[in-house]
Amino acid sequence: MRYSEQFMEHIEYAFAAFCKVVLRNAAINAYRDLGRKQKHEVSLDYLMSETSFEPFATDNYFEQYVYEKPTVFVVQGKEVVVTSRRLADALANLSEQRRTVLLMNFFLGYSERKIGNEYGRSRSTVNYWKLAALKQLRKELDKKLIPFETIEKAVAGEPEAIAAVLRHYEGRIKYLSTYRGHINDDIQDRLKAQLIKAILQFRFDR
Repeated sequence: MRYSEQFMEHIEYAFAAFCKVVLRNAAINAYRDLGRKQKHEVSLDYLMSETSFEPFATDNYFEQYVYEKPTVFVVQGKEVVVTSRRLADALANLSEQRRTVLLMNFFLGYSERKIGNEYGRSRSTVNYWKLAALKQLRKELDKKLIPFETIEKAVAGEPEAIAAVLRHYEGRIKYLSTYRGHINDDIQDRLKAQLIKAILQFRFDR
């Protein structure tokens, strides 16, 4: 069956959000069980202090780990703090001009006209710069999405594709499995098992 590019792109984003929610929920449950098992309180601050979410909502919330060190960009003498490492890395790969235009517009609240005044250019020119920057930024962010073909095979139960998904989220799984400065093997195995189970239940009609 042939799918449209729009549909495949939608599935790639939906699958990314789906997997990250699954891992987060699995980590919360694992730490709760660990706390009960060891009969003392296990800190869940970094998992529980955030806003509630819907399992298949957009992925903006999940683009960062809570304890990531924020990245600071300096624009017009002002510090712009970007807490998402993924977004910060993508911004860093843009040219200085494109990065500055996006930071001024979206983070500092500068209008296109005001940005144009800073550069001595028209509003339409700044709008062109912004659209080009957004297009490149999206390409940078898309580099970390699992391809539709891999998702399709993983959902169908193909071992190699499932292994590719696990490798993709290996860093996140290790991060969420870290307890008191060390990776807890039981939690790590539990998260992997839960993710595999969820992959096989993923639906393309969401």
